[in-house]
Amino acid sequence: MEYIISVGRRKTSVARLYMKPGKGSFVINNSDLNKYFSSELLRLIVEQPLKSVDALNKFDFKVNIHGGGLKGQAEAIRLAVSRALVKNDEENRPVLKKEGFLTRDPRMVERKKYGRRKARRAFQWVKR
Repeated sequence: MEYIISVGRRKTSVARLYMKPGKGSFVINNSDLNKYFSSELLRLIVEQPLKSVDALNKFDFKVNIHGGGLKGQAEAIRLAVSRALVKNDEENRPVLKKEGFLTRDPRMVERKKYGRRKARRAFQWVKR
């Protein structure tokens, strides 16, 4: 069987996901899901779309991810998994859309401006 390929992004993280029918293995950058995400919360974020459509042990996933921090990476993988599940079966769309897993979170870090300490924070002003 061919892989179903999807992409998920969050902040500066980009996840390329390859999904095929299998026993439920989850490989991220050549390491196991439990090894890559040591936090239970991050593993839960990645598995949310699978639990909402009852597909937890039906597919094997291979993910290449780079950029950002662990939370952003987990959310990028969640988007990629959701998109792959919809590509596989269009009936999953309403469930995943209702949960908000198909929406790309557009929030990014605001750039620092010149004449300021940070993006919006001005330099400290001293009267005397």
